[in-house]
Amino acid sequence: MQKAITVILAMLSFVAVSAQPDLRKMTETGSINHPVIPGAWRTAVYFPLLKDKKVGVVANQTSMIKEVHLVDSLISAGIKVVKVFTPEHGFRGNAEAGATIKNDWDSKTGLPLISLYGAKKKPAAEDLAGIDMVILDLQDVGARFYTYISTMSYMMEACAENSIPLMVLDRPNPNGFYVDGPVLKPEYSSFIGMHPVALVHGMTMAEYARMVNSEKWLKNKLECKLQWVECEGYTHKTRYNLPVRPSPNLPDMASVYLYPSLCLFEGTPISVGRGTTVPFTVIGHPDFKGGNYSFTPVPIKGVSENPPHKGVECHGYNLKENAVEIWKEGGLRLEWLIEMYKALGSKPGFFTGSFDKLAGSDELRIQIQSGMSEQKIRESWEQGLKEFKKMRRKYLLYPDFE
Repeated sequence: MQKAITVILAMLSFVAVSAQPDLRKMTETGSINHPVIPGAWRTAVYFPLLKDKKVGVVANQTSMIKEVHLVDSLISAGIKVVKVFTPEHGFRGNAEAGATIKNDWDSKTGLPLISLYGAKKKPAAEDLAGIDMVILDLQDVGARFYTYISTMSYMMEACAENSIPLMVLDRPNPNGFYVDGPVLKPEYSSFIGMHPVALVHGMTMAEYARMVNSEKWLKNKLECKLQWVECEGYTHKTRYNLPVRPSPNLPDMASVYLYPSLCLFEGTPISVGRGTTVPFTVIGHPDFKGGNYSFTPVPIKGVSENPPHKGVECHGYNLKENAVEIWKEGGLRLEWLIEMYKALGSKPGFFTGSFDKLAGSDELRIQIQSGMSEQKIRESWEQGLKEFKKMRRKYLLYPDFE
């Protein structure tokens, strides 16, 4: 058994240093099946649709076709790319979470880069002027507060307002094999959670876009002229190993699996390892007396330049082995949050202003503060999850995990 865990941990630690994807498709039993082919790779499907069109692209460092960036591939094929729109972390993915991204020019292609994570989150009409079609290719990780789905929603809205078609090149969701967590209440809508969906929504980008469109969640109930290119070989039972880190602080698959649970700590004083080589696989605080692991956050350029508790030793847990359990069974984990609150919650300001937005309402905070057990908290989610799953099912493009 220990050998099996070691093998899985080694797999969870893998991130390709180049753009060459590891196409292993891990099933529930851990066997190797046929490879998954992301939508962007299926150029024969969508390249002909772009002929003689002026194209805008929403892309970042994950937008790869094997070893070549999507934008470079489009240009090499003679497709007229006129502008690139960039999400949080920028076009090359080298900006830390929350850092303002400015408009720029791509040094390789000379294309203008329009930031959708700076002065504005939604492109203006002048940004889209002269564009015949927008292509979106971003690698999501399946948590409601991961901002790529918010960027997509704003782009859908802008395209709808300007009668421009939007094509989503779909990619597998590495946390798409379960649905869990509280459903967001509309009054808590923000860029880190725009829509009434579960914290772990279990949908790919194209599936999510279909839901946003058909549920009329765009401003003024607009509907985008939406197209998509599906993945091949993917189902919602797939354990998909990401070929490229989706953002600077998600360096491996263990961090991707733990991210939905640990990101809630971003609304508390607890460190999730920003400023270390193991972000989103550890938790700790200088005043925490329990645990069996210590780390000291330090500035890391382009990743965490001013991490919480910079230069101060934090005490807590290394949760990498717990990622194996999530890889096997899925599920949002609350026991760590509850334990840290019991240990440190007597200090004023344990929950910061962003926590309720991350959680999707004030209910989870109030439940933890009142001492409610994880089981009781989960029971409070059941009706909302039941209704969300029913809605979600209408928009799936791939066989579900149930």
